[in-house]
This record gives sequence, C-alpha cells and structure tokens, in this order.
Amino acid sequence: MAAPGILLVDKPQGITSHDVVARARRALGTRKIGHAGTLDPMATGLLVLGVEGATRLLTFVVGLDKTYEATIRLGVATDTDDADGQTVATVDASHLGSDRIAEAIAPLTGRISQVPSTFSAIKVDGRRAYDLARAGEDVELKAREVTVSRFDVVAERRLSTGSGTESTGSGTVVDLDVVVDCSSGTYIRSLARDLGAALGVGGHLTALRRTRIGPFDVAQAATVDALSDASQLAPADAAAAVLGRFEVTADEARDLRHGKRLAGAASRLSANPAAAIDPDGALVGIVERRGADVKSAMNMPEEAR
Repeated sequence: MAAPGILLVDKPQGITSHDVVARARRALGTRKIGHAGTLDPMATGLLVLGVEGATRLLTFVVGLDKTYEATIRLGVATDTDDADGQTVATVDASHLGSDRIAEAIAPLTGRISQVPSTFSAIKVDGRRAYDLARAGEDVELKAREVTVSRFDVVAERRLSTGSGTESTGSGTVVDLDVVVDCSSGTYIRSLARDLGAALGVGGHLTALRRTRIGPFDVAQAATVDALSDASQLAPADAAAAVLGRFEVTADEARDLRHGKRLAGAASRLSANPAAAIDPDGALVGIVERRGADVKSAMNMPEEAR
C-alpha cells in the first residue's frame, strides 16, 4: 500500500486534473488518490493530491486562498472566456491606456460579486455547466461573492493583429500579465471577461498558472513524469501547515482517539480547528474548541497517521 500523505504536482498544459490523478494512481500503485481543486486543461500549475488516508485532509485544502499568474487579452471576447473558445467579438483596443486599465481593475478587487463562466464545472440540476453549454443549452449561473485581495498588472504588451490574417481581424490587442490572489471559488476567466467588458473591448484569458494554494507553493511540486519518485508531505506536517499545530501528550492523544474531550484545553489552541500532533509526531486528528474544552472533529485512522 502506498504511504499516506499530501502530494504536490505541477500540472502541465493540455491534460485534465483527472488525468494527473490517474497518472498518480499508476505511479504509486493505489486507487485511493483525490485532489483539491481542479485546473482546466489549458491551465498549468499546482494541484494538491491526497494519497490513501490523507485524502480526508483535502476538505481543509479546498477552501484555501490561491495565487494565479495569468495573461489577459483585451480586444477579443470568446464564448468560453479563455483561449480554448471561439471568438465572438473583436474590438480595436489601441486606445486603452495603462491608467484606464488600472481604473477598471480597481472595482474587480476586494469583496466582489462574480458570475462564473458558462463553461465552468459548476453543476446545474446535476449536470456540469460546460456540458450544457456545449450541447447548446442556455446556462444561467448565479453570481457568487468572492474576494480578490490582489490584482496586479506586472507587464503590458500591445500587439497588432495585422489586416485580417489572424482570427482576431485587424487592430490592436492589449495583453496583460497579471498576478491574482483570491479566495476559493474565484474564476480568473471571469475576471478577464469582466475587465474586458468594463473597458468596452471584451477580454479573455490566454494563459493561467496556479502558483499557490494556502501554504503550498508550486516550487515544492513534482512534475507528472516524476510522480513515482516524488516525496510527499506527511499527514501531520500537511495538516499543521494548513491548520496549525496542537501538541498533545500520549494520554491526551489516547483520549481524543477514544472520543473524549480534553477538559480545559481550549486555552492552548492557537487556531480553531487545529491539527493534533502526538509526541511521536503522528497526526491524531483535527480538533476544535468546544467551550473551554477541546474535542476531536475528525480522527485519523492508524494507517493514515
């Protein structure tokens, strides 16, 4: 059986997140692998995989903040809001100045209401939105509240599209290289679409790379070709990185595993919930405050510690 742990993978372009999971299953010789948060085939970057019993920790990873590096093209709108879609409108963007772009970005930062892309993986009546859209059905997704804490332009390029020799027609497009820090559930494609709409020229995403999920960075990740030799984060280290450590004695670890509360121990919690770690460095489980006490919210089975 494969050792339980958290495996960080740098997904390449052109394959799905499920493809990465399938490769990891073959490389590690186990079916029990899951992931926390998909990436579109066009996108690259960090995927967090849970192996064996550590898959139980993925629920605490899914909702973490994320960082993306992306390229937004202004002057062209597509039906999918990214480069994989069909062009639906082109507008010469040569008149756009950096100051005007910055003004349009400002309302897209902070706590905002965002409508996800029609071609997203969100389920509508049990079916994926992108399946409905590709079948030609009308898809109306509800706006959701997300937080964009950083939306910085790090480079700007103006490109002539020639005289009809490209699919975008004639004129000028503006490519923006951006870095975005955001809450879970934020669609960078939607930011590109909404920025283009605010500027009156349309916009879509041409490149996307996820570089961070919570405390995990893509610099720590293995390539898909090196999964069999990749090192994993032990469940205790991964849980502590996400939630913070709560050191317990051997007696307290036994009590938690038996479902007992730790009376008066809440004052020792620096985070809530937290990862309870025993004297041997094993993950007892995830604990939470209950009044002045601490109780187990999720115990880890022995084979997953």
